[in-house]
Amino acid sequence: MGDLLIRRAYSVPDTGDGYRILVDRLWPRGVSKERLAVEEWAKEVAPTSQLRTAFGHREENFDVFRAGYVEELEKNPAALEWRQRIMDRLKMQNVTLVYGAKSETINHAVVLRDW
Repeated sequence: MGDLLIRRAYSVPDTGDGYRILVDRLWPRGVSKERLAVEEWAKEVAPTSQLRTAFGHREENFDVFRAGYVEELEKNPAALEWRQRIMDRLKMQNVTLVYGAKSETINHAVVLRDW
């Protein structure tokens, strides 16, 4: 059984990352495809621009953001299918959710991992 990990897009990929998935709607600035080393770009599970803008990556907004993002995920058939594929893949290897946000504790990848 693999682990579901999260890693910043600006961190060096690790051999233990397993299957790497970019979970941002936008490609991280200044990072080449080779350096990012992802096997998949899952735009369909990223928060909407409206929700992301309202969050503003401010800690005081994180709980409201988390609730809104989980609601978006639960209503998104593509996200539900994606989650099942990830659960299946975790039976074989680690999966790493790659994100571009600066904070390692208040970002959508944390919410997505917990979901």
